[in-house]
Amino acid sequence: MSKGLVLLVNPNKVHPPIAPYALDVLTTTLSEAGFEVDVVDLTFDRERWRSVIADYLDRRRPMLVGVTVRNTDTVYAFEQRPFVNEHKEIITEIRRRTAAPVVVGGIGFSTMPFALVDYFGVDYGVKGPGELILRDLAEALWSGRSPETVAGLLVNRGGGEVVRVPPFTVTDRTTPLQLNGFGEDRVWQVDREHSYARESGVPNRVDNLRYYRHGGLGSILTKNGCAYRCAHCVEPDAKGNRFGRRSVQAVVDEMESLAAQGIHDLHTTDSEFNLNIANSKNLLREMIRRKHADHTSPLHQVRLWIYCQPAPFDEQFAELLAEAGCAGVNVGSDHVRAEMLAGWKVTAKGTTYYDLSDTEQLVKLCHRHGMITMVEALFGMPGETLDTMRECVDRFMELDATVTGFSLGLRLFPYIGLGMSLAEQCDGVRTVPGLQSNTARGPIVLKPLSRCSGPVEYERQFMFDEDGEFRLVCYFSPDLPEDPATVGSPTGRWHNSLRLLWEHVPESERYRVMLPTVEGISEHDNNYADNPFLTSLVGLGYTGAFWAHWRDREAIMAKAGAAAPR
Repeated sequence: MSKGLVLLVNPNKVHPPIAPYALDVLTTTLSEAGFEVDVVDLTFDRERWRSVIADYLDRRRPMLVGVTVRNTDTVYAFEQRPFVNEHKEIITEIRRRTAAPVVVGGIGFSTMPFALVDYFGVDYGVKGPGELILRDLAEALWSGRSPETVAGLLVNRGGGEVVRVPPFTVTDRTTPLQLNGFGEDRVWQVDREHSYARESGVPNRVDNLRYYRHGGLGSILTKNGCAYRCAHCVEPDAKGNRFGRRSVQAVVDEMESLAAQGIHDLHTTDSEFNLNIANSKNLLREMIRRKHADHTSPLHQVRLWIYCQPAPFDEQFAELLAEAGCAGVNVGSDHVRAEMLAGWKVTAKGTTYYDLSDTEQLVKLCHRHGMITMVEALFGMPGETLDTMRECVDRFMELDATVTGFSLGLRLFPYIGLGMSLAEQCDGVRTVPGLQSNTARGPIVLKPLSRCSGPVEYERQFMFDEDGEFRLVCYFSPDLPEDPATVGSPTGRWHNSLRLLWEHVPESERYRVMLPTVEGISEHDNNYADNPFLTSLVGLGYTGAFWAHWRDREAIMAKAGAAAPR
């Protein structure tokens, strides 16, 4: 007999669609604990989402509703398109139709969870991996226990007060950051032993095969969290600062299940697949062992796509990747200049862990073993100049990766190293050159947490202005070649730097390069959300990482145009 019904909702309307992996994880854990679980997925009903919610809640009475927020916005400094306003509209409709408490989680939510619990007006929130905390919350509601006994749960007390139930003993030495959950490992929040149930075509579940047919990729998680401390990355805080490694057997079981359903392209959703490389090698060995032991195993059809860092990456790892069926490697090298990487791409001890030679070796190893590559750079960190940007372009183009991608500008979040540093520099009384938002109505002056009334106020300022209007805070190095008026304006657009970046890449080489775009500079938009090239890809039946097809985009777009109804 079921303990009660938990409804899980995916409010993500972005296409090409990305399967809400988190809801499969939560469904698995809650079901094994004896709860009935339904999923209402709005991705494929984004035009009629109100009627989908109404139809469900007119028939069913959940005891708890969970909503996943994968992204707060596009995280694209030249676009700055928020999603949380659409999510709030959906959550408000849910609350209008049911008295059940609502809890929100997800990686995007976890970047600013206190502010979003308050903004959404929900009862609870979960920062980081949610399966065990959500299970404990459901158990508490079912048994009549107070939710404020659920370790790690965020509780909305109203009036702008959101608190977190500490999973540890609070002492006089506990800092406000620690109370907010900053700097935790979160391994205790992860179900590391079970193989998550990934289903297709099952009513009231995530339809993984449908997502694959409309998005071209499946997903697989081998570990949660990241032990590194890169200054621009949300994951060590949002997911936890230690690796929560899943059982190798459970992960490969899950991969076999997905492949047996016809989902043959699997992308790793780890922070980076090669960090904690011994575990990654063991997983690849288990894939290879099963393939050798059973020539009918669905693993023979798997094409693996991975994110990784330039190091560690050795010959043995490349061999294992190739034998396991890896098709492509996306490496976030970010820059070539040592002074740019120092203090930015760092270990937990604050030391850099790679240089350009590591990226050079990675590309050579991958190509030698038949795997394609994408190398990515991120421009705009403090100290970036036209010269450092041009040098990075030149050196990365020399690598002859399959595709080279360049991004310019950074979206700031409350608990990344750069965001916290800039808040300290502003100190609530001054702006800092480089702070920018397309919708700013005055100088952007951030406060450190110590000057705020609490985490809600601290987090809100990275997405909203003082009047509650959207103001997504970004950063561009003020040493880039912009006019003083651009650098001095909170709404200044770094279009001159963008134009010079485009001009530095020869037109004859642009077929293998992704460049940041603004309206009027190119017909190709490199942002993921509702991207015409990506939607054309999936419409024509292409699968795999979208960058794998980038060199052929002109022909693909022409083919899509010819196939479009007239």
